[in-house]
Amino acid sequence: MERKRNMKKKLEILERQEELLWFDHFTNDEGWKLGCYMVKRAQEQGIAIAIRICLNNGYTLFQYGPCGTSILNQRWMERKYNTVKLMDRSSLKSLYVMGEKGQTLADHGLTEEQCVLCGGGFPIRVKGVGNIGVVTVSALPHEEDHGFIVDCLSGYLGIEVPRLP
Repeated sequence: MERKRNMKKKLEILERQEELLWFDHFTNDEGWKLGCYMVKRAQEQGIAIAIRICLNNGYTLFQYGPCGTSILNQRWMERKYNTVKLMDRSSLKSLYVMGEKGQTLADHGLTEEQCVLCGGGFPIRVKGVGNIGVVTVSALPHEEDHGFIVDCLSGYLGIEVPRLP
């Protein structure tokens, strides 16, 4: 019972984050600026984290791989990107939504080679347009990956959002 309450609370927080973290506009230059902002935040926190910002058509606007990251992080980011793009929500929210319903990737015709159910992928949404891309990160425990993205988007956009406990 306690686990269900915790999952319900997390889903409410994730839903609120996605409701609030929208851009007024988003260009290729905006993607670069956001990526640089995220790198600066990671460096200030002493975090070696891979960062990737892609449009929904697959075009990469920004990618950063500091020492301590590798091709494995890139592969995780590719799978997180696919999850966000196909599910139209953060990869962490997909984990909890599907977990609550007892679903797997296979129930949606997907494989673990294509997608992954964990934190670290977040949609880029533009007011009046919708989901146009994805921010992914990889290197931390998955809920911390999600939290890093949310903290960066919140700071970049100047919008306060609830955080996961």
